[in-house]
Amino acid sequence: MGGERILIAKVGLDGHDRGIKVVARILRDAGFEVIYTGLFQTPETVAAAAVDEDVDGIGLSMLSGAHMTLAPLVVEEVRKRGSDIPVILGGIVPDHDLDALRAAGITTVLTPGATADEIADQVGAAVRGSGLGA
Repeated sequence: MGGERILIAKVGLDGHDRGIKVVARILRDAGFEVIYTGLFQTPETVAAAAVDEDVDGIGLSMLSGAHMTLAPLVVEEVRKRGSDIPVILGGIVPDHDLDALRAAGITTVLTPGATADEIADQVGAAVRGSGLGA
């Protein structure tokens, strides 16, 4: 990794943050500069922070089942700000939602069971534009 900057966020009302803190540490240990915005963010605040911080990628953690609504809204808000920052989603995401999420602009989806190496590799590929995908 070349010191890419990634903003990670919990969007919506999902208050479970243990997993995202583990992912933050995995990415930090892999050489990323990690910015964690904390719990209960909106798509607008995540997009604004990502653009303001000039990050290379956005990582969203969703366990609440709201991924089909909130993740595409983050992509939309980022694009409204004239940016093409890749958005990576991690969490509980059923396989049947993957195609729709990709169509909505989500670059990569990481699901439970992803290893630390897989997380670092897929996030790295997403932010560098080589898109391993989900």
